[in-house]
Amino acid sequence: MAASMRLLVRRVIRLSHRNINVTAAGVSARSGCCLGPSSCRCFSDDRSTHFGFETVPEEEKAKRVYKVFENVAQKYDIMNDAMSLGIHRLWKDTLLHAMHPQPGARLLDVAGGTGDIAFRFLEYIRSQQERQKRRAMRSMQTPSWQEISNNYSTEDEDGPQESRAVVCDINKEMLKVGKQKADSLGISAGLSWVVGDAEELPFDDDQFDIYTIAFGIRNVTHIDQALQEALRVLKPGGRFMCLEFSKVTNPVLARLYDAYSFQMIPVLGEVIAGDWKSYQYLVESIRKFPDQEEFKHMIEDAGFYSVQYYNFTGGVVALHSGFKL
Repeated sequence: MAASMRLLVRRVIRLSHRNINVTAAGVSARSGCCLGPSSCRCFSDDRSTHFGFETVPEEEKAKRVYKVFENVAQKYDIMNDAMSLGIHRLWKDTLLHAMHPQPGARLLDVAGGTGDIAFRFLEYIRSQQERQKRRAMRSMQTPSWQEISNNYSTEDEDGPQESRAVVCDINKEMLKVGKQKADSLGISAGLSWVVGDAEELPFDDDQFDIYTIAFGIRNVTHIDQALQEALRVLKPGGRFMCLEFSKVTNPVLARLYDAYSFQMIPVLGEVIAGDWKSYQYLVESIRKFPDQEEFKHMIEDAGFYSVQYYNFTGGVVALHSGFKL
């Protein structure tokens, strides 16, 4: 209930800000436009953004992005392998090693519809737990009867909180694919699926230890709002981690990467997924995303500290991270 009330309040505030951005010059420039905000929205549709290389009204971008991922959901994982030659798996593995989550951690993976990050998180936690058990067994190879008794009596007391991964995605088709993958892999414990918008997350404040978003933030209409939401739902000391395509630093690699992106990826999209336009958009959206330094400053402006980034594959992808005070 508290979360839903906060969402309602934020929506009212955002709508009120949009409605009061009406200037006298704007009124005189549009004859026949009504003055009352309750009966007319003639000034609220002027704000535009990019959809790939195309300029579109802000409210239209969200609908078009939704349609892109609805179209590609069933072939999304296959296309990731084809487009990156499988390297995306290494990038995601590196993200988990940099995260190094411990048993009891709570993860929110935003725009994580097919579950790749959440699955890796739960597997990493499981391996950590097994490693801890092996260490405990080695230290107890010749225990006294008192140590054995104490071990049994405290085994289930004050144990670590159960680790949980919440996959949040605005696109129901992507979540559907993720759930199917989880069922096929036999993953269910500690895993939840939630329909939600990165700009208005359906969670209370200070809920998660780690927030991740992999290859999703460039599709958000208001990146600054998504960053503010990430800060809000993280616990104090919680960690923000974003894996995203970025600016290639080597000029020769940049030319090769551009040629491959624009000439091959849409073709792969047509052959594998039957969808040229969606993958043309995905290629263009990468070029419109801020470079490493600019995005780092955006994360800092949102309120995170100790923000840093690491380039993978010459800057094709960058991992940004920061902490909440």
